[in-house]
Amino acid sequence: MKATIKHRQQEYKIDLNRPLDISIPLKGDVSNVNAWYIDHPKIAPHTEHDFVGSVKAGASTNFNDIWFNPHAHGTHTECVGHITEEFYSVNQNLNKYFFLAEVITIAPGKVQDDFVISKHQLDNAIKTTGLEALVIRTLPNTTAKFSKQYSNSNPPYLLEEAARYLVDLGVKHLLIDLPSVDKENDNGALLAHKAFWDTQGSLRMDATITEFIYVANDIPDGTYILNLQMASFENDASPSRPVLYQTK
Repeated sequence: MKATIKHRQQEYKIDLNRPLDISIPLKGDVSNVNAWYIDHPKIAPHTEHDFVGSVKAGASTNFNDIWFNPHAHGTHTECVGHITEEFYSVNQNLNKYFFLAEVITIAPGKVQDDFVISKHQLDNAIKTTGLEALVIRTLPNTTAKFSKQYSNSNPPYLLEEAARYLVDLGVKHLLIDLPSVDKENDNGALLAHKAFWDTQGSLRMDATITEFIYVANDIPDGTYILNLQMASFENDASPSRPVLYQTK
């Protein structure tokens, strides 16, 4: 099935039968990716009195309870409500789902004890004009990202200057294969989050950050149409399933 997406007077043809899923699925055990010092997600049959929600256990249906944290346990999309005192729901603020996107690959640079993504690196890597979404794949890029335990590992992150640069370019949706755009332990500074959502200016209510993606190595850098799929949670963040389509 073919489709045509129009963006700023330019048309992009995509094949809906060839989606490129860049999400990490959630599993209910210790092999699931994890961050922020909490237990792994759990998926288990609901139990109540003599009832066990499992066909194997004699129930008519499988009826599982799921415990997880969207920020810690897999691909999720968040809005400015993640860092504001006032409640904002990503479900209310993300109301468009197809965007012109670019995939770039960056090897974070070493600064003292940290690995970071700088404005200079972004400037060198970004080739698409008028893009609405940016997808960052970091190196090294292995399937270990599906199960990595990030707590206390000081993963790479974006410098504040890099986040401000993306705002200047007009990027509304930032996707990255790390647990956060900010340093794991920054004493609550959250410089990249705050810069991207412009908390000192006019809040970018329609801007989102998606973390914990995985962009396979056989997906080349370049221009795509992004379909940012998300579960309808009234929360600052929701599990999501970003899907790319190659443009023609």
